[in-house]
Amino acid sequence: MNSNHPHHRADLVRIATLAMTERGLEPEFPARVEQQLETITGPGSEVGPDIHDLTALLWCSIDNEDSRDLDQLTVCELLDEDVVRLWVAIADVDVLVKKDSAIDEHALTNTTSVYTSARIFPMLPERLSTDLTSLNFSEDRLALVTEMVFNADASLAGATVYRARVRNQAKLDYDAVSAWIDGDAALPVAAAAVPGMEAQLRAQDDLAQRLRVRRRAEGALDLETFQPRAVFQGEQVVDIRQQVQNRARQLIEEVMIATNGCTARYLAGRGGASLRRVVRSPERWQRIVAVAEEYGETLPTEPDSKALEAFLAKRRLADPLRFPDLSLVIVRLMGSGEYVVETPGGPPSGHFGLAVRDYTHSTAPNRRFPDLITSRLLKAALADQAPPYSNTELADLALHCTRQEDAAQKVERRMRKSEAALLLESHIGQRFDAIVTGSTTDGIWVRIFTPPAEGKLVRGQTSLKVGDKVHVKLVATDVERGFIDFVTID
Repeated sequence: MNSNHPHHRADLVRIATLAMTERGLEPEFPARVEQQLETITGPGSEVGPDIHDLTALLWCSIDNEDSRDLDQLTVCELLDEDVVRLWVAIADVDVLVKKDSAIDEHALTNTTSVYTSARIFPMLPERLSTDLTSLNFSEDRLALVTEMVFNADASLAGATVYRARVRNQAKLDYDAVSAWIDGDAALPVAAAAVPGMEAQLRAQDDLAQRLRVRRRAEGALDLETFQPRAVFQGEQVVDIRQQVQNRARQLIEEVMIATNGCTARYLAGRGGASLRRVVRSPERWQRIVAVAEEYGETLPTEPDSKALEAFLAKRRLADPLRFPDLSLVIVRLMGSGEYVVETPGGPPSGHFGLAVRDYTHSTAPNRRFPDLITSRLLKAALADQAPPYSNTELADLALHCTRQEDAAQKVERRMRKSEAALLLESHIGQRFDAIVTGSTTDGIWVRIFTPPAEGKLVRGQTSLKVGDKVHVKLVATDVERGFIDFVTID
């Protein structure tokens, strides 16, 4: 199974490109997109009384260290009695990417950016997503702003949505901000350069943690998924690292969930349809109940997110090593998310995993097409104009976006396997500690810890159960197919 020559980054790009095509995604931009791009000379520059000037606020972005497609900015203000006013600005991509244009049609084909370690396949041309429609540092940009006020108990006191002009005062990254919050590093240089930014970040973190506690109490699931990514030095894969949840990621997650809820309710309040992101109440709840029984725990006979979260929290504390594998089992049994259209007076949808009733995708229009759709619906509602999409169009878009997002996720999972196989192809014969993550009629799968990677047992013990710890030896890899083969050893 091993090739006679080592693989490199270029091989992963080739494999990813082929995987994109096989899944019905377009890896390259067609000529008509490039032609339209040449006619765009600068960022959106609309003016009017409905566009607020918020450029003086202490906006900051927090994203991955290498992210250049910045969709959101945050800033907050402390009011009396622990009340907090929070502003979230979302890039106004629609100001340059008009409905039914060539760029829009391509974005609709893929509906999402596809992220692999070797290459990113952006939904929009990089001149837009990383420049003209990105909320870049020290640049004035148009945005849709959701202004929210939270009480001391993190309940929402009120919210409004409007258009504004904003300016990013500090481009920050998750790991650096989190290390500072945890007391393990100094305030990031980009934040230290802005007077008042340190207090601003403390206030945002405090609010996010209060929001997080409130959601957990209402049954939001705190899962830990296994999503390792390759690390490159030039053309060589030198490591694979698991993305770790931290305080800065929690900060952005909480304020984005809050924003998405307010967006959904705003559109509903205006009497319009919206494109909701839904994870339905699990149809395979009885299988989840059976999983809990394997750990000596009892769940209600009817779906109950609060009970499930209590079980998960207990298992995380009792066995953190195996918690990612339990999380994966629960995620699979819950079923994948989907997009649906919700109309006023229609049946409620809701997001079981987040424990929220109202939820849309609105915070990443540079990266996800449903968010761009929502942006257009919001702008039409703000301007008292007819919706840009009929309910029938929205229903078709919901189905299409669900299918394409599923295809994109399959490409990303496929590439994580090839990335791991590439790193491990020079380690044939090496021994590892591992844990069994799957056992079916098709075989037994194990996860090694350093580097974090999964593979199949092709020889050895056959009576192993999920969660068993084993010693294995790597015997083969196949980068092209993403296969990693182990055998058990004494």
